Amino acid sequence: MVDNSLSPHGGVLVDRVATQAVSAASLRGLKSIAIRDQIAHECVGIAYGYFSPIEGFMLREDVEAVCERMTLASGYVWSVPVVFDMSQADVDRLSLREGDTLLLTHESQPVATLDVEQLYSFDKQRMAERVYGATDANHPGVQRTYAYEDVFVGGRITLVNPPTINPPFDRFWYPPSVMRQRFAEKDWGRVAAHQTRNVPHAGHEWLMKGAWFAANADAVLVNAVIGEKKIGDFIDEAIILAHDALRDAGYFRQDVHMASMLLWDMRYAGPREAVFHAIVRKNLGCTHHMFGRDHAGVGSYYDPYASHRIFDEIPPIGIEPVVTLEWWNCPVCAGIAYEGLCGHQDSKQDLSGTLMRATLEGGVTPSPLIFRAEVFELVMECAQKYGFGSPFVTENYLRNRRPVLSFGPLS
Repeated sequence: MVDNSLSPHGGVLVDRVATQAVSAASLRGLKSIAIRDQIAHECVGIAYGYFSPIEGFMLREDVEAVCERMTLASGYVWSVPVVFDMSQADVDRLSLREGDTLLLTHESQPVATLDVEQLYSFDKQRMAERVYGATDANHPGVQRTYAYEDVFVGGRITLVNPPTINPPFDRFWYPPSVMRQRFAEKDWGRVAAHQTRNVPHAGHEWLMKGAWFAANADAVLVNAVIGEKKIGDFIDEAIILAHDALRDAGYFRQDVHMASMLLWDMRYAGPREAVFHAIVRKNLGCTHHMFGRDHAGVGSYYDPYASHRIFDEIPPIGIEPVVTLEWWNCPVCAGIAYEGLCGHQDSKQDLSGTLMRATLEGGVTPSPLIFRAEVFELVMECAQKYGFGSPFVTENYLRNRRPVLSFGPLS
């Protein structure tokens, strides 16, 4: 029997989608501003409850609490600021004031309204230091923070124009209320979430299988981060389709594995982002979340297992972390081995990003101890179909890729 007792973070699944169809005429006369992809993604995440209990872009007191205490002002654990930034020039041009309703548009189409509760500034260097533990602009999350404009606008949003999710992502789009219903239909009471921004190599496969055993789970939910990434990461299409291919090729049974997506622009915040990931997957209805080596990290900014220890430093948040050590290829064991069991550390062959890149760029079908053949072939197909010849994010891909989501005109 499915256990439906797992509540969303904060107790209630947020729903900020307009309850009735909104007409274009009803929005005329509102002050409006165009938003970038990141803000559009976050409007959707807020509206559909992925970020429960957040109902809009954070007020200053929430940002302060997140930075200093890793909570919202309400006291609920939260680890990464979700903010809407504007230039002072735009604030002045619009004569924007607290109490206004601001229309947010994307590619000239309406997306959401924002009830302006607060206009404020915040020390971006302090935000970076608290959230990322770094002030070095070479860190992609720090760089993103420094690029924010000088005014932050806090307030609740209402999604007035639900998005169209474009192929191939449309079949992996399950908002929290829908995902929870799918779990109920499948009778999945214990679900272990797998966060990913990579195509699955053999170590990822065994990470998922090990967590499935450790959690005594009914299923593994792959929840791939789809959104802006740094140059050199895998392209989004390859990530989600390759994970789905693992199941279709039989490496997971159809009834114990599911691939899905999360609209989120990676922050690479290491342990802080691990907490954020756990909260989002709790909102999706998962009971467990797996955390391997260097979760959400970048470069050498974080200890490889900092994302394990952080859950000992915060109150329980209602989803169980499943922490695992490294999986590697061991020629002595003649297969994939686990750091906690294998005694051949001197012979191990790391499944590193450098090895993955060399394997894919070489174009020769690798050993199944690196990539499953089905995954490798699909990633090569995605490179040609979606990546302009490369399975990795390039400037060309960022400029010319097909958008993940789009907003149509209102009647």
